[in-house]
Amino acid sequence: MTELKIGVIGIPGKWSTEALADAVEARTGFRRVIDMGAVALDLDTGALMHAGEDLCSFDALIVKKISEVYSPHVLDRLELLRVAEARGVRVYSRPEAILRLIDRLACTVSLRLADIPMPRTLVTEDLAEAEAAVAIYGSAVFKPLYSTKARGMCLIDTGPEAAAQIAGFAADNPVMYIQEKRDLSGQDLGMVFLNGSYLCTYARVSASDTWNTTIHSGGKYAAYQPDADLIDLARRAQAPFGLTFTTVDVALTEQGPIVFEVSAFGGYRGAQEGCGLDAAALVAEHVIAGATP
Repeated sequence: MTELKIGVIGIPGKWSTEALADAVEARTGFRRVIDMGAVALDLDTGALMHAGEDLCSFDALIVKKISEVYSPHVLDRLELLRVAEARGVRVYSRPEAILRLIDRLACTVSLRLADIPMPRTLVTEDLAEAEAAVAIYGSAVFKPLYSTKARGMCLIDTGPEAAAQIAGFAADNPVMYIQEKRDLSGQDLGMVFLNGSYLCTYARVSASDTWNTTIHSGGKYAAYQPDADLIDLARRAQAPFGLTFTTVDVALTEQGPIVFEVSAFGGYRGAQEGCGLDAAALVAEHVIAGATP
């Protein structure tokens, strides 16, 4: 046991949040799950208060989940954590690193600047440009800029109904992120890294009647053994972000592997069920080592 005060920022009651809090408590004797919706920042005093305690008095904070749903509002929550970091609290992952991944476009731009292979992608507010992209791609996935687990995504095929479907998507998503649909052969991969070091890979295998592989849509986790080249690709993809724990989403296509995104928080359950890896324990031990004087 140590006497470190390490808080876990997440969603109370959610499996991964509670698993991480359990792992921290088992090693420190201290437990605090922090819902950012219950945090208050006093900019005059610099206090970041939660349940009567100033989080700036903690030794470390681990960000497991910043919000149940991604939105621009999440960026404001990360700004609050920047205050704790400025006052000397170690935050895992750093708020500025997470900020670059909450917005799907920011993640994509960073990956493309690092020369990481991705599906053909168009970003536009112009309906005619969007319809032209669908005609070129044949079938396209329209993705909200702020979403997880394929929530809000839709598949639009070229044809007479495409224009109306695009307009419907644009009504809620004026900046349209449009990606060519690729044949994933029923699975994609989650490649897991801790502090930049490769740990394992799990597959997400789609349900037979869905076009995506997410667990939210009925997919299942399975073990997968990648080759060295695939590991190197995923390592290069996550390197620019400097995250404590992350999962790189990779798909294998006939034209070679492609990267969809790098996760801001990583897949604890995928690592557990697909790889038999206790990610919560590994993250807790990494943070304790960094926070110990």
